[in-house]
Amino acid sequence: MGYAHEYAHAILHRGRVPMEPTDHVVNWADGPRKGKYYPNAGAFALPGTEDLADVPIAPGLLPGAVKDQDADGSPGFSLPLLSAMLKDSYGLTGRRLGIQANTDLAGLPFYTHANWSRGTAGGGGLYPVSIHWASGPSGPLTPGLHYYDIHRHALQRLLAGDVTDRVRDALGPDAPEEALDTDQYLILGVKYWQNSFKYNSFSFHVVSTDLGTLVQTWRIWAAAHGLRLAPVLWFDEPRLNELLGTAGEEETVFAVVPLHWDGPAPRRDAAAGQDAPRTDPRHRPAVRHRDVERSRTLLDFDALRDMHTATLEGAADRPAPGALAAAAALPDDADGVRVALPEPAFPDTGVRRALRERRSSFGRFDARRRVDSGHLSAVLAACADTRLAGDTDPSGGIRLARLYAFVNHVEGVEQGAYAYDPDRGALCPVAPGPQGSFLQENYFLANYNLEQAGAVLVPTVRTTAVLDALGDRGYRLAVGTAGAVAQSFYLAASALGLGAGVALGFDNVSFVERLGLAEGDEAPLLVMALGHERPEPADFRHEIA
Repeated sequence: MGYAHEYAHAILHRGRVPMEPTDHVVNWADGPRKGKYYPNAGAFALPGTEDLADVPIAPGLLPGAVKDQDADGSPGFSLPLLSAMLKDSYGLTGRRLGIQANTDLAGLPFYTHANWSRGTAGGGGLYPVSIHWASGPSGPLTPGLHYYDIHRHALQRLLAGDVTDRVRDALGPDAPEEALDTDQYLILGVKYWQNSFKYNSFSFHVVSTDLGTLVQTWRIWAAAHGLRLAPVLWFDEPRLNELLGTAGEEETVFAVVPLHWDGPAPRRDAAAGQDAPRTDPRHRPAVRHRDVERSRTLLDFDALRDMHTATLEGAADRPAPGALAAAAALPDDADGVRVALPEPAFPDTGVRRALRERRSSFGRFDARRRVDSGHLSAVLAACADTRLAGDTDPSGGIRLARLYAFVNHVEGVEQGAYAYDPDRGALCPVAPGPQGSFLQENYFLANYNLEQAGAVLVPTVRTTAVLDALGDRGYRLAVGTAGAVAQSFYLAASALGLGAGVALGFDNVSFVERLGLAEGDEAPLLVMALGHERPEPADFRHEIA
């Protein structure tokens, strides 16, 4: 049993046993940038995205939208499509200055403290994931390694020359074929300090959810355009860190996302049956540019460092096919009582519109307007159908997350706590009666009144079972899956015109007890509030400013 089990236990119980360091005080004045800064790397703008027509999210919005498809004969990415996906997911798309109940409200009117919106949700709004593009000869640019600068919607070339053979070798010969049969890769790194300055030991958990939200955005966006994306999570991590020129204890690669590019597949010597290695081990290209840190003082945290070390061990040892099945979400009791929900349905919403309108509803829920049971059904179905479908589950057939719903104000559904049965589209009663007091008593922050939400959804993952099946590195997948569910939740709510908010600051153990999970291994990882917002809220119209 590795350190990740100990860390998962500490995360589950942190509402009752605070994690060290208990005396940590956030130095906001010395915080990091929300992005990396390469002052000496040349930049060039990506194509504009506004002229690219918005397309409806795949049929049914999210249910079935991100299931793996056969890539043969399907269209591939182009530079305009990649530009649009980056902008819609992680690029800055607007300024948030609405009146709400979050603690940062007082600083938002000042431009230096401005909160810029993105299509993808981020833990604490910190966005520590860095996006790099390794482009080979089949792409539209001179081959090289580029960093996506979110503030300018531009690429910075960090290294010239084709290094995609190094990426393929780092993925290993047992990686999915689609990961090896391309020369275009998005490499996702996590800069720990960009999150740990606020969340200290809790930060490894938070950045793992950030990985899931971004990858899920891309999977939904790609599916809407007839494309397929799936992350690779097992690879030679030190080798890719070396390529990016990063110190693994400060910033490390969490995932590689292969891109199927439009046009002929690149020629590979291995495909011709040659046994010679594709790379010269004596030649080790690496980025020479260095990210310039804004903070004068950087702190280290034992739990973060230990989790990095634990998930690095065996990083290139991909689990055997089928290993993840042992950690699948538990089936529902076939003999239990059920409350039938309407068939899930979504409006014909454009993927860009849903992403641009996604936001957290901090304190704006209004219980006077009940949530339609069909809308609740649609959001639950979207969340339940979420898969990261990485290299441990290439077909996307294994459901890791199970959904529970605390119903406060939903048309046609009695108040109570329920388990969601995705196969029947129904709710299974767990705890009857009003749940508002329980929800609010076990939420730590003051930015939401959970009783005012129409429903609060709680995804669980059998985290310890994932670790038993995949080793400590499986923690990234387990918590990343919860992050992916959160992004599905946000986009489903956005498409339906509902308010939404996801939070991690709650007493997990109380939810284990309320849902009757103490004898099992399901871990509640998020609370996701859904409901109508108060009418005519005061807001800042950034698009006309």
